[in-house]
Amino acid sequence: MNPRELLLESFRAAVDAADPLKTLSGFLPAPEEIGRFRRTLVVGAGKAAASMARAVEQAWPAGAPLEGLVITRYAHGLPCDRIQVVEAGHPVPDEAGERAAADILSRAAALGPDDLLLVLVSGGGSSLLSLPADGVPMADLKAVTRALLASGAPIQEMNVVRKHLSRIQGGRLAQATRARVLALVISDVAGDDLSAIASGPCAPDPSTYADALDVLARWDVEPPASIARRLQAGARGEIGETPKPGDPLFARVRSELVATAHRSLEAGAAVFERAGVRAAILGDTVTGEARDVAQVMAALAREIASREAPFARPVALVSGGECTVTVRGQGRGGRCAEFLLALGRELDGLAGAWAIAADTDGIDGVEDNAGAVLAPDSIARGRAAGLDARRLLDDNDAWRFFSTLGDLVVTGPTRTNVNDYRAILLLPR
Repeated sequence: MNPRELLLESFRAAVDAADPLKTLSGFLPAPEEIGRFRRTLVVGAGKAAASMARAVEQAWPAGAPLEGLVITRYAHGLPCDRIQVVEAGHPVPDEAGERAAADILSRAAALGPDDLLLVLVSGGGSSLLSLPADGVPMADLKAVTRALLASGAPIQEMNVVRKHLSRIQGGRLAQATRARVLALVISDVAGDDLSAIASGPCAPDPSTYADALDVLARWDVEPPASIARRLQAGARGEIGETPKPGDPLFARVRSELVATAHRSLEAGAAVFERAGVRAAILGDTVTGEARDVAQVMAALAREIASREAPFARPVALVSGGECTVTVRGQGRGGRCAEFLLALGRELDGLAGAWAIAADTDGIDGVEDNAGAVLAPDSIARGRAAGLDARRLLDDNDAWRFFSTLGDLVVTGPTRTNVNDYRAILLLPR
């Protein structure tokens, strides 16, 4: 058994389990139901939007009406025949996404009750489907997004703010149309909360303007004046809220989870089981500051290594969720690499301890790697190469550590996203 290859194979299986080209067709309406609609408009946003659009086209009945527009991240596009694919900014929104989102909202509003609005939702949609509310310039939305990203705020809390600065998120896309709505969702959010995935364009929003103000205060983010004015006016009841749970409009909306983090964890775990390694799934909601999560995981690994409890070796500890990084340094990230470097320092060369952490979208932070692999001797090899792991961690520069060792995991854009995949492989001595 080659530990490195086993870890990589498990990650590939996790990504494949979330590939819309393999999973989405089973969630589409039956051909006879499709035939009852006058028009079908496909819209969507996210890192998986292009592959989801292609999957729809491949499965759609010949001759049935189909048109649409989806937004994906730069370099994540795919050619489609009837659905236009627009590339835009992520994780910071830009004007390309703003223009496309405005087009989506306008086209959805033109549909009638005999039409179908097919909405393709995936992680990354919060920034890609950015249509700022009245009085909020795009420059200010960019500024508050950057500040939230640097603050370490979890994605669910970031999206509370985004929903209240948008004309299309927080259920407003469903609110804007008279058509039947089918939302097909690839979840990148812990717990698969539909209102948080891509900021829930077709889901009821339980949060409020006051909640958005609380998020900014909690993470010490000073918003631009236009954003402060809007959120304060909303908290005073001067601006209409996002549609809430129980709103009758959602009676014509149906949402289906096409892929989830837990299904991907199960696929990755199956690879270990086939290799004769017990796989313990610790859950798809393992979140928190990356180095804090690493500290807890290292404590569990040391317990197993010293006492063969609560699991005997060989065992793989498999988990998902999205860690956060409070940016204090000038390094090149990202959160998966930071988790691994912190884990390596905590394990301190523990014999037989291997690990992988990688983002299923293929991009960890701002670089072109999905994540990295940690070997038992990684810290020692780094030291021999002149790398100070502690200093690099303090500078949020784990990418440099694993790049120098040649241990980055590079996949290119996977065109899906069910959050991070982590596996710690503990082998007998």
